[in-house]
Amino acid sequence: MKVTIGYLYGDLMNIYGDTGNIITLKKRAEWRGINVVVKNFSTANIMKKNDVDIFFFGGGQDQQQSLVASDLASSGKGKIIKQEVERGVPLLSVCGGYQLLGEYYKPHRGPKLPGISLFPAYTVASDDRMIGNIVVETQFGKLVGFENHSGKTYLKDGEYSLGIVIKGFGNNGADTTEGCIYKNAIGCYMHGSLLPKNPILADWLIKKALEVKYGKEINLEPLDDDFELLAHQQAISRFG
Repeated sequence: MKVTIGYLYGDLMNIYGDTGNIITLKKRAEWRGINVVVKNFSTANIMKKNDVDIFFFGGGQDQQQSLVASDLASSGKGKIIKQEVERGVPLLSVCGGYQLLGEYYKPHRGPKLPGISLFPAYTVASDDRMIGNIVVETQFGKLVGFENHSGKTYLKDGEYSLGIVIKGFGNNGADTTEGCIYKNAIGCYMHGSLLPKNPILADWLIKKALEVKYGKEINLEPLDDDFELLAHQQAISRFG
């Protein structure tokens, strides 16, 4: 089997260790004998349907987000990403990437940056800095990460939240929600990187990617996750 990971705007949207999510997906697939290709998509690249089996979209600053928002609209990448998610292709987005997959992001200065409206959400910059370790109760169990954002995201339909904050701020520091999940696409504020400390989520993304690609149920071979689960449990014990 083979899986292709599409790294969205990795040259512009990669802060707080987000590339570690790509490394985790790649290694956990390869350890199971699955061939992996990582394709980078930035402003100079063309994207076509069926190019990618998993999307990853990291975080970035306002200046970079402005460039990316423009390219998502003008290049057609935003439309393709939405079409691919609709057919089940999994996606993980963090912070700035998450914001640009909603309806819009309003920075401190300048006009709204249009999103692609994949998630029923919008984000507004605030004067509050929401930073620290985060623990969230989700359908995958407790997820742990590290958040650092001033943007406040509001879901138009709370049923689409990724989970409920046990420790930390989450989407906006007020309504206890964190992230958004639509079909097999996830948006969240959890840096860290997220996936090394949450192997169950990494494997879910790989499993969904293979099932959509090959049209059959996939059962992933278990891995020795003692160290990963220890890090995960230690984070819950200390912060959750």
